[in-house]
Amino acid sequence: MDLEIIGILVLWTFLFGYVMIASIDFGAGFFNAYSEFTHKNHIISNIIQRYLSPVWEVTNVFLVFFFVGIVGFFPSSAFYYGTTLLVPVGIAVILLGIRGAYYAFATYGKNPAKHYTFLYGATGLLLPASLSIVLTISEGGFITMVNNAPVLDYWKLFTSPLTWSIVLLSITSLLYISAVFLTWYANKANDKKASNLLRKYALIWAFPTMITALGIMVELRAHNPTHFANLLNLWWMFAISFLFFLGTVWLLWKGKKFGIAFSLLVGQFAFAFYGYGFSHYPYLLYPYLTIYDGFTNEAMAISLIIAFILGLALLLPSLYLLMKLFLFNKTYIEGKNPSSKGVPSK
Repeated sequence: MDLEIIGILVLWTFLFGYVMIASIDFGAGFFNAYSEFTHKNHIISNIIQRYLSPVWEVTNVFLVFFFVGIVGFFPSSAFYYGTTLLVPVGIAVILLGIRGAYYAFATYGKNPAKHYTFLYGATGLLLPASLSIVLTISEGGFITMVNNAPVLDYWKLFTSPLTWSIVLLSITSLLYISAVFLTWYANKANDKKASNLLRKYALIWAFPTMITALGIMVELRAHNPTHFANLLNLWWMFAISFLFFLGTVWLLWKGKKFGIAFSLLVGQFAFAFYGYGFSHYPYLLYPYLTIYDGFTNEAMAISLIIAFILGLALLLPSLYLLMKLFLFNKTYIEGKNPSSKGVPSK
C-alpha cells in the first residue's frame, strides 16, 4: 500500500474519532441549554454534566492530530487551504474559546449564569457548521487561482445549496449521535426519566439525519458528478450504513439494549464516513490537489505514520481508562461521588 494512502487513512481515522466524540460533546451542550429553555433541566442536566466534566479536555485531541497531520503529510494543502479557511477556522477558534470559558465557569464557579449555558449550547451547533465548510470547499468550484494564488469565492460558497445541505447534516447528525449516546448513558445511571426524554430526542433527530444525508447526494450529483459517480460505486457501504441505522432506530423505539443501539450507530457513521472518504479519493481538493501532489518525503512520511499510530495506541487506552474510571463507574455515574459535579474528590 502506498504511503500516501496509509497517511490519509490514518488522518481519516483521527477525523472520524473527532466527529464521534465532538458530536456527543456538542449535542450534550445543546440539549443542556434546551433543557434550561424548556424548564426540563431538572431531568437531564445532571446526567449531561456528569458526562462533560471528565471528557471536555480531551475532545479536541483528535482534531489537533488531524490538523498537524494534514500539513505534515500533505504540505501543499497549506497552500490551498491556508488563506481560504482563514474566516471559517477563525470563527471556529472563537467558538472553541467560548466553550472553554463555559467549562471554566461551570467547573470552578458557583451557579454560572444561564447566558453562559445558552452560549455553550449555541456553539455546539455553530462549531460543526463552521468546520463542515471544509468539506464543501473540497468538492471544488469555490476556489479559483488568481495570480497563482487560491482565492475563495465567499458569495458562491454561501449561496450554494451544497453548503447548506452539508451544514444541516452536520447539525442533525451531531444531535442524533449525542442523543443516542446520552440515552445509553442515562440508562446506565438508572435514571429512567432522563433516559426516556433523551430517547425521545434521539428518535426525533434520527430521520432528519437520514433525509439531510440524502439531500447531500442530490446536491452533489449536480455540483460534482465525478464524486457522485464514485459514491454510487460504493453503494454497498452506504447500504450497510442504512441497515445499521434501521437497527439503531428499532432498538430505540423498543426502548431496550441502548448500548447495542449506540454500537450500531457507530457502525452506521463509520461505513458512511469511510465510504465518503474512499469516494473522494484521490482528491483533497477538486480539481487542484490530490494526495499524490506535494506529498512529504518518504522518511518524514514513515516517521509521521509511526508517530500517529503510537499516538492512537496511547489515546485509545487513555479513553478506555477514562470511561472505566469515570464515565461508567457505577458510583460516579449515579452521582454519588463529589467529582460528579466536576470537583475532584479529596
